[in-house]
Amino acid sequence: MIKPREVVPNLTINLVNDTKWNLQDQKPENFTLIFVYRGKHCPVCKKQLEQVEKKIDDFKERGVNLIAISANTEEVAKETYKEWEIENLPIGYDFSIEEARKWGLFISNGISDKEPRQFIEPGLFLIDKEHKMYWQSIQSMPFGRPNLKDVLGGIDYILKEGYPARGED
Repeated sequence: MIKPREVVPNLTINLVNDTKWNLQDQKPENFTLIFVYRGKHCPVCKKQLEQVEKKIDDFKERGVNLIAISANTEEVAKETYKEWEIENLPIGYDFSIEEARKWGLFISNGISDKEPRQFIEPGLFLIDKEHKMYWQSIQSMPFGRPNLKDVLGGIDYILKEGYPARGED
Protein backbone atom coordinates (compact mmCIF):
# COMPACT_ATOMS: atom_id res chain seq x y z
CA MET A 1 0.00 0.00 0.00
CA ILE A 2 1.19 3.48 -0.82
CA LYS A 3 0.78 5.85 2.10
CA PRO A 4 -0.31 9.47 1.72
CA ARG A 5 2.60 11.83 1.03
CA GLU A 6 4.68 9.01 -0.50
CA VAL A 7 5.79 9.28 -4.11
CA VAL A 8 3.73 6.83 -6.15
CA PRO A 9 5.31 4.33 -8.55
CA ASN A 10 5.65 5.55 -12.10
CA LEU A 11 2.73 4.38 -14.18
CA THR A 12 2.78 4.08 -17.95
CA ILE A 13 -0.37 2.79 -19.56
CA ASN A 14 -1.62 2.22 -23.10
CA LEU A 15 -4.69 4.23 -24.10
CA VAL A 16 -7.52 3.24 -26.41
CA ASN A 17 -6.58 6.09 -28.78
CA ASP A 18 -3.29 4.24 -29.53
CA THR A 19 -1.12 6.54 -27.41
CA LYS A 20 0.61 6.04 -24.07
CA TRP A 21 -0.14 7.87 -20.83
CA ASN A 22 2.62 8.38 -18.30
CA LEU A 23 1.91 9.59 -14.78
CA GLN A 24 5.34 11.24 -14.53
CA ASP A 25 4.47 13.37 -17.58
CA GLN A 26 1.31 14.73 -15.96
CA LYS A 27 1.52 18.41 -15.08
CA PRO A 28 -1.89 19.14 -13.57
CA GLU A 29 -2.75 22.47 -12.04
CA ASN A 30 -3.63 20.61 -8.82
CA PHE A 31 -4.09 16.84 -9.05
CA THR A 32 -4.23 13.76 -11.22
CA LEU A 33 -7.16 11.45 -10.45
CA ILE A 34 -6.86 7.80 -11.43
CA PHE A 35 -9.99 5.66 -11.50
CA VAL A 36 -9.19 1.95 -11.54
CA TYR A 37 -12.20 0.02 -12.75
CA ARG A 38 -12.90 -3.71 -12.80
CA GLY A 39 -13.48 -3.94 -16.54
CA LYS A 40 -16.08 -4.13 -19.26
CA HIS A 41 -17.93 -6.93 -17.45
CA CYS A 42 -18.88 -4.61 -14.56
CA PRO A 43 -22.16 -2.64 -14.80
CA VAL A 44 -21.24 -0.61 -11.70
CA CYS A 45 -18.03 0.50 -13.45
CA LYS A 46 -20.01 1.51 -16.52
CA LYS A 47 -22.32 3.64 -14.40
CA GLN A 48 -19.41 5.24 -12.52
CA LEU A 49 -17.34 6.08 -15.59
CA GLU A 50 -20.36 7.47 -17.43
CA GLN A 51 -20.95 9.71 -14.41
CA VAL A 52 -17.28 10.76 -14.49
CA GLU A 53 -17.71 11.63 -18.18
CA LYS A 54 -20.54 14.00 -17.27
CA LYS A 55 -18.35 15.67 -14.61
CA ILE A 56 -15.15 16.06 -16.65
CA ASP A 57 -15.56 19.84 -16.87
CA ASP A 58 -16.10 20.03 -13.09
CA PHE A 59 -12.80 18.24 -12.54
CA LYS A 60 -11.00 20.39 -15.14
CA GLU A 61 -12.27 23.57 -13.42
CA ARG A 62 -10.52 22.33 -10.28
CA GLY A 63 -7.26 21.62 -12.10
CA VAL A 64 -7.63 17.84 -12.01
CA ASN A 65 -6.43 15.54 -14.81
CA LEU A 66 -8.40 12.29 -15.17
CA ILE A 67 -7.78 8.76 -16.40
CA ALA A 68 -9.61 5.43 -16.00
CA ILE A 69 -7.62 2.19 -16.21
CA SER A 70 -8.25 -1.53 -16.03
CA ALA A 71 -6.60 -4.87 -16.68
CA ASN A 72 -8.75 -5.32 -19.78
CA THR A 73 -6.99 -6.24 -22.99
CA GLU A 74 -6.67 -3.70 -25.79
CA GLU A 75 -9.55 -5.30 -27.69
CA VAL A 76 -11.91 -5.31 -24.70
CA ALA A 77 -10.92 -1.77 -23.67
CA LYS A 78 -11.61 -0.44 -27.15
CA GLU A 79 -15.01 -2.18 -27.16
CA THR A 80 -15.73 -0.60 -23.77
CA TYR A 81 -14.80 2.83 -25.07
CA LYS A 82 -17.12 2.42 -28.07
CA GLU A 83 -20.06 0.96 -26.15
CA TRP A 84 -20.01 3.11 -23.01
CA GLU A 85 -20.70 6.86 -22.99
CA ILE A 86 -17.14 7.88 -22.10
CA GLU A 87 -15.86 9.61 -25.23
CA ASN A 88 -13.81 12.32 -23.42
CA LEU A 89 -12.36 10.20 -20.62
CA PRO A 90 -8.88 8.74 -21.26
CA ILE A 91 -9.20 4.95 -21.01
CA GLY A 92 -6.13 2.84 -20.28
CA TYR A 93 -5.74 -0.91 -20.53
CA ASP A 94 -3.34 -3.75 -19.71
CA PHE A 95 -2.84 -2.52 -16.13
CA SER A 96 -1.09 -5.62 -14.82
CA ILE A 97 -2.10 -7.55 -11.72
CA GLU A 98 1.50 -7.20 -10.49
CA GLU A 99 1.39 -3.41 -10.90
CA ALA A 100 -2.04 -3.24 -9.24
CA ARG A 101 -0.63 -5.02 -6.18
CA LYS A 102 2.02 -2.28 -5.87
CA TRP A 103 -0.85 0.21 -5.61
CA GLY A 104 -2.51 -1.87 -2.85
CA LEU A 105 -5.47 -2.91 -4.99
CA PHE A 106 -7.49 -6.06 -4.41
CA ILE A 107 -7.46 -8.82 -7.03
CA SER A 108 -10.44 -11.12 -7.64
CA ASN A 109 -10.90 -14.37 -9.51
CA GLY A 110 -13.85 -14.57 -11.85
CA ILE A 111 -16.92 -16.39 -10.53
CA SER A 112 -18.88 -16.61 -13.78
CA ASP A 113 -18.34 -16.81 -17.53
CA LYS A 114 -19.13 -13.09 -17.72
CA GLU A 115 -16.04 -12.17 -15.68
CA PRO A 116 -12.39 -12.47 -16.67
CA ARG A 117 -10.37 -15.22 -15.02
CA GLN A 118 -8.71 -12.57 -12.84
CA PHE A 119 -9.26 -8.81 -12.54
CA ILE A 120 -8.52 -5.78 -10.39
CA GLU A 121 -11.09 -4.41 -7.96
CA PRO A 122 -11.85 -0.65 -8.06
CA GLY A 123 -9.76 2.12 -6.63
CA LEU A 124 -9.51 5.89 -6.79
CA PHE A 125 -6.18 7.67 -6.40
CA LEU A 126 -5.75 11.42 -6.10
CA ILE A 127 -2.11 12.24 -6.84
CA ASP A 128 -0.64 15.68 -6.17
CA LYS A 129 1.60 17.76 -8.46
CA GLU A 130 4.74 16.20 -6.97
CA HIS A 131 3.41 12.72 -7.82
CA LYS A 132 2.71 11.94 -4.18
CA MET A 133 -0.32 10.06 -2.94
CA TYR A 134 -2.83 12.52 -1.56
CA TRP A 135 -6.04 10.50 -1.16
CA GLN A 136 -7.06 6.99 -2.01
CA SER A 137 -10.14 4.84 -1.82
CA ILE A 138 -9.78 1.12 -2.43
CA GLN A 139 -12.65 -1.37 -2.65
CA SER A 140 -12.73 -5.15 -2.49
CA MET A 141 -16.19 -5.20 -4.10
CA PRO A 142 -17.81 -3.39 -7.03
CA PHE A 143 -20.00 -1.26 -4.76
CA GLY A 144 -19.31 1.33 -2.06
CA ARG A 145 -17.33 3.72 -4.23
CA PRO A 146 -17.06 7.39 -3.30
CA ASN A 147 -19.82 9.54 -4.74
CA LEU A 148 -18.47 11.99 -7.32
CA LYS A 149 -20.26 14.88 -5.61
CA ASP A 150 -18.32 14.01 -2.44
CA VAL A 151 -15.04 13.69 -4.36
CA LEU A 152 -15.54 17.11 -5.97
CA GLY A 153 -16.58 18.59 -2.63
CA GLY A 154 -13.49 17.12 -1.02
CA ILE A 155 -11.26 18.62 -3.69
CA ASP A 156 -12.98 21.99 -3.20
CA TYR A 157 -12.30 21.82 0.53
CA ILE A 158 -8.67 20.77 0.00
CA LEU A 159 -8.05 23.66 -2.38
CA LYS A 160 -9.93 26.29 -0.34
CA GLU A 161 -8.45 25.36 3.03
CA GLY A 162 -5.02 24.10 1.97
CA TYR A 163 -5.93 20.86 3.71
CA PRO A 164 -2.97 18.46 3.91
CA ALA A 165 -2.91 14.80 2.94
CA ARG A 166 -3.82 12.65 5.95
CA GLY A 167 -3.17 9.07 7.04
CA GLU A 168 0.58 9.02 6.57
CA ASP A 169 1.20 7.04 9.78
